[in-house]
Amino acid sequence: MLTSLPNLLTLSRIAVIPVVIATFYLSGDYAHWLACVLFSAAGVTDYLDGHFARAWKQQSELGRFLDPIADKLLVAATLFMLAATQRISASAVFPALVILIREILVSGLREYLAGLRVGVPVSRLAKWKTTIQMVAIGFLLVGDAGPEIIPVSLIGEFLLWIAALLTIITGYDYIRAGAPHMSAAPTPSPHRAEPAKPSRVL
Repeated sequence: MLTSLPNLLTLSRIAVIPVVIATFYLSGDYAHWLACVLFSAAGVTDYLDGHFARAWKQQSELGRFLDPIADKLLVAATLFMLAATQRISASAVFPALVILIREILVSGLREYLAGLRVGVPVSRLAKWKTTIQMVAIGFLLVGDAGPEIIPVSLIGEFLLWIAALLTIITGYDYIRAGAPHMSAAPTPSPHRAEPAKPSRVL
């Protein structure tokens, strides 16, 4: 159900995206901290929705569809705004691009394999990647508004590079797991007299 708590938590991550984006157009250190708090709260809901769905047996196809989309939209929008407003250095744009490209690639792979009824489980390393990535973005959102004695932006960019490295590793693992299914010959349908034309999952 759309109104179940896990799905509502997932939808809240999507709803908070325009609010996080709006903070980039506000002046003052409070805007940086507000963005960090909102983003961090959204990250917590990523854990809670899955936890409640399993605990209360409220897992649904809608939840499986919305959950990864909400995560990717939130991360992509925030990284884009950080780069567009030059809140990250030019060198940090590269790991941000690596992360975004990997997310698009894995999403396409998952969609294709879903059409073949093949599931690709999330590895423990991928979960670590997501955690480090979220922490890195949180640091970058605070940026110059953080304490002067702590190199907040530098820590954020360092963690972003680590997340990008793990992104490459886990992305390769997903491709390796999906490659045999993509290279396999299509099985003709027994209900059709003529060979089935190759189809493409969009």
